[in-house]
Amino acid sequence: MNIQQLIEYLKNQNSFMENVSRWWTVEPVDPKFAPFPPGADSQIVDVYRNRGIEQLYSHQREAYDAVMRNEDVIVVTPTASGKTLAYNFPVLQQMIRDSQARALYLFPTKALSQDQLSELQELIDTAECQIKTYTFDGDTPQSARKAIRSAGNIVITNPDMLHAGILPHHTIWVNLFENLKFIVIDEIHSYKGVFGSHFANLIRRLKRICAFYGSNPQFICCSATIHNPKEHAEQLVNRNFTLIDNNGAPRGEKHYVIYNPPVVNSQLGIRASAVKEAAKVGALILNNKIPTIVFARSRLRVEIIATYLKKQCQGKKVAAYRGGFLPSERRNIEKGLRNSTIQGVVSTNALELGIDIGMLDTAVTVGYPGSISSLHQQFGRAGRRGTASLSIMISTSSPLDQYIAANPEFVLSSNPESATINPDNILILMDHIKCAAFELPFSYDERFADHLSTTREMLEYLEEMGILKSAEGKYHWMSDIYPANEISLRTASHENFVIVDKHDHATVIGEVDYTSAPTLIHEDAIYIHQGRQYYIDKLDWERHTAFCHEIESDYYTDAEEKTDLHVLEQHQYRSMGNAVISLGELNVRTKAIMFKKIKFNSHENLGWGKIFLPELEMHTSSVWIDFDNSFLEQAAGREGAGEILYSIAYILRNIAPLFTLSDISDIHVQHQTRSGFSGEPAIYIYDSTPGGVGISERIYHIIDTIINESITVIAGCTCENGCPGCIGPIPHDSGNAKSMVIQVLRTLLYEPERQAQNIQLH
Repeated sequence: MNIQQLIEYLKNQNSFMENVSRWWTVEPVDPKFAPFPPGADSQIVDVYRNRGIEQLYSHQREAYDAVMRNEDVIVVTPTASGKTLAYNFPVLQQMIRDSQARALYLFPTKALSQDQLSELQELIDTAECQIKTYTFDGDTPQSARKAIRSAGNIVITNPDMLHAGILPHHTIWVNLFENLKFIVIDEIHSYKGVFGSHFANLIRRLKRICAFYGSNPQFICCSATIHNPKEHAEQLVNRNFTLIDNNGAPRGEKHYVIYNPPVVNSQLGIRASAVKEAAKVGALILNNKIPTIVFARSRLRVEIIATYLKKQCQGKKVAAYRGGFLPSERRNIEKGLRNSTIQGVVSTNALELGIDIGMLDTAVTVGYPGSISSLHQQFGRAGRRGTASLSIMISTSSPLDQYIAANPEFVLSSNPESATINPDNILILMDHIKCAAFELPFSYDERFADHLSTTREMLEYLEEMGILKSAEGKYHWMSDIYPANEISLRTASHENFVIVDKHDHATVIGEVDYTSAPTLIHEDAIYIHQGRQYYIDKLDWERHTAFCHEIESDYYTDAEEKTDLHVLEQHQYRSMGNAVISLGELNVRTKAIMFKKIKFNSHENLGWGKIFLPELEMHTSSVWIDFDNSFLEQAAGREGAGEILYSIAYILRNIAPLFTLSDISDIHVQHQTRSGFSGEPAIYIYDSTPGGVGISERIYHIIDTIINESITVIAGCTCENGCPGCIGPIPHDSGNAKSMVIQVLRTLLYEPERQAQNIQLH
């Protein structure tokens, strides 16, 4: 069966179509061409022509012309539209004309770096050019590093290696920095939130070192579709960019499906498990020999779906792909997808990026991935060679997914989100000023960025701490520490946990990030890796090591956490009907307390156990709503007030990301029946990033819009009296819970009868 036959088959299957809330087809698009530029070097042009590329796509030619005019360029076109050629072509032209010229390619992951090296090296070898191209990352052998530093025309690396391995050692990279003509930054849409905020400071450090060596490189950036590509590139790099977004590449016929699992309990509005439905749909596709990728939001979901697919697709090679795998495992999976020895893969968003994973005809996304941009990226992994493709989103029971199932035009008509960063977050900024001072002394009047008038104050603070020493008009590094090692660009934590076989400590199973360790690899946990189960015998917290042994288990574990919140400072507040909304800072303490044993297939609870691990602490920004307790009790009764509070927190948690242009994982929501700050019932919505990246502040200003949409979602839900698709799971005897939640939410939209400055909170 080919992809067209599968599409027709599904359209005629009542058991499938009765769960489809929307199926729409996007017609194919013809390419728009432009000739190769006159004067372009024939060595490179001939290679492209021998590959069947007789002309450039219009956006590729537009990018080439802008680069030749010495403009900084941002190219924004869909997946598989030839963005790689848009930067390789002009860079190679410059290399042929100037043998001393250097270029630095930055990709967000090592996998992308290796993928691009393979493509670029094949192009250079075929053209018989004397352009030396290397990757420089943690896997690069020590024996090769000297040659790369001295002779590499194009150095391909990732932000982590630039941060810890190149910039602090710039004195042995003199050839690169003195002759640096281009900096290529691919996938800039991935540099958002905390990662993007770190990356913007990394670019500040990179530009500072380039200036020291007398170079002023040109930037060529590429991105998948986001709402603010030009603004985002300019914020990351602090330069003016030329935007190129008129896509000239062809597109095959695309079919998009929103699939809503059937209701299994109409009274409670509970639907069939999205995980099981994904496995069923995925197995149907794979058993008809259609290569496919399934995306899931969490590592645990990835492993569970992969386990189910392996059982249902006997004879088909299915792999899981996620963070925590060893590099060799990831490379083998990527290779298997390209050469078709692996027919199906279940992945987190790790495969959203433009790694070449071959010819995939279908993409299945389990649950809304958190943003329109991310959904487009995941859907774009299917049909990457211009053929027809099928993309299916399987909704979960969450209000967010049910909103999309009920309003599928949201996916069709909404613009992709803006990528947001806050490079001036004081915690992130201070970290990078330390790194910059280690790399080069700061002069007294120097600013780390043009607008940062506080640079001198921060340097003086570091001198008071004994980290810097001022002398002869400059601040010099004095500490014994190596600052880059103390900073993770991607998380607030500095170290991962390693999982090893307890019988052979040399065998590393995988790794887990610091914040996930308490819930994934606590003692007695079942850690799933490529469908194989490992029992965690011991977690050595101090040594960041978990010891395990392989078992055959009929259950998996799912941990629960307890979170304590403490208001540190209230910056702003105002009345909202019978409540007060505030913006400020929180101290968040999270502790894993217990785990449940969940049986495979039936998902029934088999038991539980306690977790004994230290709590994790974070300082972040938050918006919170303090309700009038007497009003809540009057509206819902003493017993029902807590349930109303829970339901409001539940719906806000799911709806807020739609209007803050952020990923659902970027915020957390907690409710307290008695706030330690105000003494009233409260709901806290806070940034999941230490220090915050501005999401809470956005919520503070658009809370009316979020509440209005929450009311619409609840009122439009077809359940009788509340369900996971609107106000969350509720007791059977909760009466008119839906109408009470709507009533309380509506009161928040009333004009306040008293001014905010007259409200006293204790």
